[in-house]
Parts: sequence; C-alpha cells; structure tokens
Amino acid sequence: MALERKDIEQKYKWDLSVIYKDEKAFYDEYAKAEKLIADFAKHEKTMCKSARDFYNALSDMTAIEAVIEKLWQYASLNFSVDTSNNNYQALNAKVRNLAVTAGTVSWFVNPYMLRLDEKTLDAWFTECPELETFRRMVTKNMRYKPHTLSDECEQLMSKMEDCLGSHSDIRSIFSNSDLRFGKITDSDGKKVELTDSNYVPFLMSGDRRVRQSAFRALYKTYEQFGNTYATMFNSRVKERCTLAKVRGFRDSITSSTFNDEVTPVIYNNLINSVHKGLPALYEYYALKQKVLGVEKFHMYDVYAPLIGSFDRKYSYEEAVEEVLKTVEIYGDEYYNALKRGLTELGWVDVYPTRGKRGGAFSSGCPGTEPYILLNYNGTFDNVSTLAHEAGHSMHTYFSTKYNEPHNSNYTIFVAEVASTVNELLMAHRKLAECKSDEEKLYILNELMDTYKGTLYRQTMFAEFERDMHALCEKGEPLTAELINKKYYKLVKKYFGPEVVCDKQIAYEWMRIPHFYTCFYVYKYATCISAASAIVKRIENEGAAYVDQYIDFLKCGDSKSPLDSLLVAGIDMTDPEVVNGAIEDFASCVRQFNEIYDGMKK
Repeated sequence: MALERKDIEQKYKWDLSVIYKDEKAFYDEYAKAEKLIADFAKHEKTMCKSARDFYNALSDMTAIEAVIEKLWQYASLNFSVDTSNNNYQALNAKVRNLAVTAGTVSWFVNPYMLRLDEKTLDAWFTECPELETFRRMVTKNMRYKPHTLSDECEQLMSKMEDCLGSHSDIRSIFSNSDLRFGKITDSDGKKVELTDSNYVPFLMSGDRRVRQSAFRALYKTYEQFGNTYATMFNSRVKERCTLAKVRGFRDSITSSTFNDEVTPVIYNNLINSVHKGLPALYEYYALKQKVLGVEKFHMYDVYAPLIGSFDRKYSYEEAVEEVLKTVEIYGDEYYNALKRGLTELGWVDVYPTRGKRGGAFSSGCPGTEPYILLNYNGTFDNVSTLAHEAGHSMHTYFSTKYNEPHNSNYTIFVAEVASTVNELLMAHRKLAECKSDEEKLYILNELMDTYKGTLYRQTMFAEFERDMHALCEKGEPLTAELINKKYYKLVKKYFGPEVVCDKQIAYEWMRIPHFYTCFYVYKYATCISAASAIVKRIENEGAAYVDQYIDFLKCGDSKSPLDSLLVAGIDMTDPEVVNGAIEDFASCVRQFNEIYDGMKK
C-alpha cells in the first residue's frame, strides 16, 4: 500500500516554497503576468520603428515567458506529487490558459520581425548593444521567413493553436479511460485486471504463460478498435502534412526537422545506419532465446528477463553516493553543485506516495531549482534512474547559469544526451567493479536493454512515422488494414527471420502515444548515439576531454543543437556516431554471451 505524503520525511520531499512561499505569492505573480500580457499589445504598433522599440518588445515578451514558465513549474510540480488534488489541477489549467492568452496577444512578434531586412537588423544591433542578447533568437526566427503567412493568417493560426493536435488528447482519453483489456491469471493464479500500464510488467514475468496471456489479451482489445485508432492517426498525420504544405515546406518531415535545426538527412542517416546494424540486434534476440531456453522466440518473450533480479538493494543515501562517485570525473563545479542539490537544496522528491505521478523526470527553469521526481524502491535500475535525471538537472543547471533566460532552454534534440551519458558512465563503472559474474550479467543486461529500447526500437518507430507521413502525402488513406500491414512488415525487418512475429504485433502502433507528437522519437536514438560517443571520449581521454563536455552543457540554446554537440566534438552528420553506438551494443551482447557460456561450462 502506498504511503501518504505526510508520512514521508521532509528531507525526501522537494520544497516548492522556494519557488513561491504560498499560493498567495503564486497568485500575486499570476496577476503580474496578466498585467504584462495586457500591456504587451502596445508593441504591435511600435515594435519595428526603432532598435530600442524592437529591444523593448523582445525584452517584454521574454519577461512574460519567464513568469509563465515559473508559474508552470509551481503548478505542475505540485500536481505531480498529488494528482488527486483538484486545486492543483485548477492551477495547471489556469497557467495553460494564461500561456494561450500570451500567445494570442503576442501573435505579431515573429511575423513582424520577419518583415525586417538584414541591413536594418545589422544596423540595430550596432545601434543598441543590448539587442545582442537576442541575436540567437532573431537568427532562429529569421529562418522561418520563407514559411511565414500573411498577418491575418498568422493571427488565425495563433487562435487555432489550442485546437490543433487535439487527436493526441482524444487518443489519450480513449486509451487510458475507456479501453478495457479484461482480466488475466497472474503467476500466483489470481485473476487480475490488465491495463496498458501494467502490461509491460506482465511481459517481464518469468512465467511464459503470463506473458502470452497479457500479450494476446491486450491486442485482442486493440484489434477491435483498429478503425477508430486509424481514423485518429490518419487525421493527425493529415493535419501535420497539411500544415507543412501551408507553410511552404516540401513535406512534414522537412518541417519537423527544420524546427530541430537539422534536415531529413540526419533522420535518414540514423535509419540507414541502424539497418546495417540489425545483425547485432538479431544476435541479441538469439541470445535471449538461448538463455530463456525456448524452442521458438515469440514477441511476448521480448521483455522476459535474461537473469533474475539482482538481490542488492540500495538505500537512497547509497544511491546518491553512487551517482556522486560516477560524476567525480566531471570536476569540482559539477560535483559540488550536484552534491548540494541532492543533499542540501531538496532537488529530489524521492519515494512513491498515494496520488503521486509514476515514473521519473527532471524539471526546472531560470528562477527555480532543477527538480527531480522519483518513485524510488532501491533497485539498481532506480539508482541508474537517479543518475539519468541528475544528468538532466545538471544540464539545466549549466544552461541557466551561463546563459540569459531566453537562451537557456536547450532543445529536445540534445535533451537526452547528458542524462544518458550519466547512465552509461555509471553502468560502465559498476561493470568494472563487479565482484561476480552474476552481477556482471545484470549490468550488461541493463545496458543491452537500454540500447535495444532506445536505439533500435525508437528508430523502428521513426521509420514507421516517416513512411506513414510519406504515404499520406501521396494521397494514400491510412486505413487500419494498410497501417497494420506496414507495421507488421517493419517489425519483421527489425526482429529478423528467427523471431516469431505473432500476428497481434501488427496492432502495436495503436498503443504508442509518441506517434501523435510527430517526428519526436528519432531524437531518443540520436541522443543515445551522441552519448555513447561522449562516454568513450570521457573514458579514453579523461580530464583532457571533460572540459569540452562541460562546455557543451553550458551551451543551452545559445547555439544550434548540431553546433552545441560540435562543442563536445560530436558531429551528428557523420554516420559513424550511430555506428559507434551500434558497436557498443554489439560489444555488450558479446560480453554477455562469453560470461554466460563460461558459467555453463
């Protein structure tokens, strides 16, 4: 039974009064934001008159964004630890509405900026030195000049913003609230309700009957609603493809990668490299089949544990020690800041409690701490999660410390790099310290699962998205029959000829919410590839390279994501970055095989 929040010691809970001491302070700031938003309309007539007017508009806009972001942190973090609290739900809704209002009032900023020519802007940067802080923002926005509509259309698009993408909300409500998957018999012989959230834990059961039952029951339900899911997905893809065309992009993938400041070349290079690296994945599944001792390896065996859970349990204090030991190599500033955050400043909300959001995340902005939510239970996987989220938090720490607020928000394209670097470094260190073959196999299994799930699986999803959008752009209706057929063919490619691709896996696309945040998942795969390359350099070059890596963390949004990674010496246009990650995965498979076979002799 989950503990109540009041039963948890304060040292294991974050203290959000650091953001606002109470709700009165929150509402005082909220009122300030409303006034700033109401006053912002004055800039519509003056923004492009002079360098000073231009600076004032950008400065006031970023001030509004900063206040809203801080309000959002307070509301969303409170809600995350008590999702049953109606008051926190209301605070979240109020901040969302405030953000929509701000977007509506400031609709003119980007289109008006794009009216300015390069000569005028250069003169203004010279005339008003304070403008220099906005050069990166201006440069990013000017890229959109060929893709900007008339003032009337841009204003209309701004008003429609809250309606676009509603397919994701519909899918979420339908999947999480309305679908029922029935009951299965668990390993103890008890009838239990199957849900989308407990599905994967059942697939990780050591009892093959349970895995098979969960697999078949879940997809039996999804199969019944194939037409509904296809309609939702087709509508979302058509919306995205249409918006890309309206803004003058060749296609939706070009539009999405343009937003990431990359091109489809990066996307396609990833897929091509992973295709060449599929033999390593086939070896992994052959290894799983051997260890599990099954004559045929089915889709419901994919998540089955290769080894039993390792008995070692870590107290939270021991987990902090493990993380700090891992990051010692980064030097004093990183180590000391993280140590203070984890032990003095209350960055982490540690234990699961009733009504608390599941999983883990890091969230912060200028003006707040980089908070971490955990649901800690003492396993090594939980220790690794703390290292991962600490990587996010320290990326935020360096980004906000070394940049103005409006240049501190690093993009999703690099967001998983620092966290994965920490995760991999910890696993490598623990592997070197292992005192038994069983522990080595446990760590290697963790590493293999990380690469399999992040590099290969996310790339498979990315390929599916690319192909579905391309079909839509050719005028092909995305029916359930077509999507099922295409997805099943793709699964067979990624799992290889020796894995039994049960027919039910054709419906898996229905349960992947990321497909409604178009062209998002490929960034998981590029991030783990970059992280693998960085870890190798840290381990091989030590302090000589670490400063370069820390400089990458300091970039924030002061550079494009590709240029930021170049600061760390990582060129994501080079396919060898992805190839290196594939080789790291293959090395883990080989090591596991050698140790396992040696133990059987």
